[in-house]
Amino acid sequence: MEKHNFVHLHVHTDYSLLDGAARIDRLMARAQGLGMKALAMTDHGNLFGAVDFYQTAQKAGIKPLIGCEIYLAYSGSRLEKSEKGARKYHHMGLIAQDLQGYYHLSQLISDAHLRGVYYKPRADMETLERYSKGLIGFTGCMQGVVPYFLLQDDWKQAREAMERFIAIFGRDRFFVELQDHGIPEQKKLLPGLI
Repeated sequence: MEKHNFVHLHVHTDYSLLDGAARIDRLMARAQGLGMKALAMTDHGNLFGAVDFYQTAQKAGIKPLIGCEIYLAYSGSRLEKSEKGARKYHHMGLIAQDLQGYYHLSQLISDAHLRGVYYKPRADMETLERYSKGLIGFTGCMQGVVPYFLLQDDWKQAREAMERFIAIFGRDRFFVELQDHGIPEQKKLLPGLI
């Protein structure tokens, strides 16, 4: 694969609070230098950098893919605010496929900040299903639902989670994310994810 055909879909900018350090102007300059045609922004739990990312990408001639790595209360409610299980959440990547997707992503993130905050701005399966149209979902990092179950060697729950997500997004809008940063747990996950 030629380098200009590769598109990063899991990118945290410096708007990803306490998590990302990549400045948007430098990201675009590097992507432009590599001949990339598109680049995604998937900051943790927010869309604060969306306008800056979009405008900077447009100026650089790069297609901006607006997304977010949400905090998902998979087995509970975003409204739960008690110590028992309320801090349990998983990561999930979402990218807006179109204008409706951007609107739904904005709704999902706004609801997470207004109603779902307990340590983190959380969405749940109810809101994910409600706002899934126009969104592309992916399994996410090791903190994602499917990877979490695979790391626990719980293939049954991993399959059930995949089936739930495919039921929400459809097979054409839900993807498995593969990462290999040399971390032993990621290497353990790869065969199961594949």
